[in-house]
Amino acid sequence: MSKVSKVSFVAVVASMFLASCGLDVGGDTYNVPAVTENGVTLDATGSVKVVPDGVQFNFSVFAVEATSKSASERANVLANQAREALDESKIDKEDISTQNVSVYPEYSYSPEGKQTLIGFRASQSFAVTLRDTEEAGAVVDAVLLLVGTDLTIDTLAPILLDTSDALEQARENAIKLAKKKAEDYADLLDVELGDVISVREFSGSSSIPQPWLRDMATADSLESTKTVVDLGTQEVTVTVEVRWAFDR
Repeated sequence: MSKVSKVSFVAVVASMFLASCGLDVGGDTYNVPAVTENGVTLDATGSVKVVPDGVQFNFSVFAVEATSKSASERANVLANQAREALDESKIDKEDISTQNVSVYPEYSYSPEGKQTLIGFRASQSFAVTLRDTEEAGAVVDAVLLLVGTDLTIDTLAPILLDTSDALEQARENAIKLAKKKAEDYADLLDVELGDVISVREFSGSSSIPQPWLRDMATADSLESTKTVVDLGTQEVTVTVEVRWAFDR
């Protein structure tokens, strides 16, 4: 083989070697094949139950009047009364948000299907986060008492505001469970459990507030019946996928 041929051969081999390593060769990028390790990949879910530290209170005020203007004005009055009740209950304005404002015609229908305009319905919806769980029921009653029957409660449910500690504990439980599974596999296969190759966390979740419905209440009935929010517990979960190497 000539000297020139030998140089060409070495260049080709070098190019093939660089390409197999995932390097840029001649302007083309080559992907590095994944290294295959002897080991086991396991997933596990850790969970922890905690008492909710907040209450989600979503409600709507509404008014039905002859004109859209009067309906809107009446809804504004009711909304301001609700805000007043929340302010008197010392709810931070940052925890109160308007969700929806609407005005639309309302009709009645005869047995023959004839449509008759009976007025306009205006509504305003609010989402309120209550951070003092012990006073949550009292806040709800204060709003109901001031607004009266022109209010509907869409959601009243315990929620988790700070999940950091719960997620940390659930994550620890998930890792411990995954490692126990890996150790069991190593024992069954008569090998040593090696280093961790990879870890993936799939999810951290908690319960979602569910709608809470209540019949329209009057001021007199509210004096004798107080709203109580039972917190219960909610489950926080974390799922992990961990791969361990096997040492022989």
